[in-house]
Amino acid sequence: MQTAALVHGCEPGQIAKTLCIRVKDEVLLLVTRGDARLDNAKSKAAFGGRPRMLDADEVAELTSHQVGGVCPFGLPSPLPIFLDVSIKVYAEMIPAGGDTHASVRLSIDRLAELCGNRWVDTCRPPP
Repeated sequence: MQTAALVHGCEPGQIAKTLCIRVKDEVLLLVTRGDARLDNAKSKAAFGGRPRMLDADEVAELTSHQVGGVCPFGLPSPLPIFLDVSIKVYAEMIPAGGDTHASVRLSIDRLAELCGNRWVDTCRPPP
C-alpha cells in the first residue's frame, strides 16, 4: 500500500482495496480505503451476517485476478459490489486494474458509477 501510494503520489487511503467476501451463501466485493480495516459489528450490520474473506484460489476463480490486483469492475461474471463510505473523503481513488502492477485513477463518482452506487459503512476510521 505504501509503495503504491508513493508511486502514484497520493495518500495510502486513496489506494483502493477490493475485498472479496462471503456473507452466508453470498459472495460480494467491497471497495475500501487502502488504510482502512473492517469493523466486525458495522460489517455484520451492513451485510446481515459476519463477513469472511475468500482465500486466494477462490478470489482468482471468481474474478480472474490475483489477490492484490482485483479490479472492482469489468469482472467475468457479475458480483454484488459495495463501496465503503470512508472513500468519500477523497476526490479520486486508485483501484487495481486486474494485476498487482496495474491500476487506474478514477473520480469517486466514476468509481461509484462503475461499481453500481451501493454504499455501506463497514470500516473503522483509520488511525
